[in-house]
Amino acid sequence: MSAATAPTTSAHPDAARRSGATPRPDAAPRFTWRSVPPVAFLTISAIYFLLPLWWLVVSSTKSNSSLQNSNGFWFDAPQVLENLQRTFTYDGGMFPRWVLNSILYSGGAALLGTLLAVSAGYVLGKFHFRGKGLVFGGILAGVLVPNALLTIPLYFLASAVGLVNSPWAVIIPTCVSPFGVYLARIYAEQSIPDEILEASRMDGAGELRTFFTIGLRILAPASVTIFLFVFVSSWNNFLLPLMMLNSEELKPVTLGLYGWQTYRGAASYDIVLTGALVAIVPMAILFFTLQRFLRTGLAAGSVKG
Repeated sequence: MSAATAPTTSAHPDAARRSGATPRPDAAPRFTWRSVPPVAFLTISAIYFLLPLWWLVVSSTKSNSSLQNSNGFWFDAPQVLENLQRTFTYDGGMFPRWVLNSILYSGGAALLGTLLAVSAGYVLGKFHFRGKGLVFGGILAGVLVPNALLTIPLYFLASAVGLVNSPWAVIIPTCVSPFGVYLARIYAEQSIPDEILEASRMDGAGELRTFFTIGLRILAPASVTIFLFVFVSSWNNFLLPLMMLNSEELKPVTLGLYGWQTYRGAASYDIVLTGALVAIVPMAILFFTLQRFLRTGLAAGSVKG
């Protein structure tokens, strides 16, 4: 009896698809010249965005003299521990206080801002009332207004109610996030079925209980995304604390480092750069911890079903 001939399939993915066979998942993708421009563009973009960070890492390990006399993008007699010690003890140890202030301001604004944005987005997404379109249009208009234009009016308002030179003068304005309301509304419309809300109401639950027990749980990915946006925006805020805060002990880290650079001059360049590197660590930890929620929230906000 003759041996059966084993069927053969082409190793080429396109040929396998044309023949109806499933290509092997471990097959290496075929190189095409068409993929060169996007890969080159992404590589150049990555270098463009990572180069300043690399420069900051390298510069934060140098002394003031090395900053002026060595290659700016490579190490030269690293003194990391010395720079860290000098940064945390300089000016009476103000830097740790500034970092804690930034965490307080950003964390408080992010918590309040997330609750406000998710609540407003839930109402706009799941309730029907007169003037709803006008309200949402005003919120979208708020996205287009630069925050710098509102700083002086906010200062006069805070001065009128006696909040100047207090943490609330920074927390309250930054907890308002029009983009967060927009994202929460789109996510609520797509993710929360009306049948679940109706069933909760038929069981006797009030609107607040329905929102906190059902709405917030379903809106968790959007809530984390909004929290991250508000936190980063508050952490990087500079002009508002500059206008609102006069006390050295109340300054956030961005304003404190600016004061060192302005009033101490070239003698503080090493500690300013080291402090700037340390200041991005909390944001980096927060971002990498919550990035999967960020992708989910952005995907929901980018396409409306």
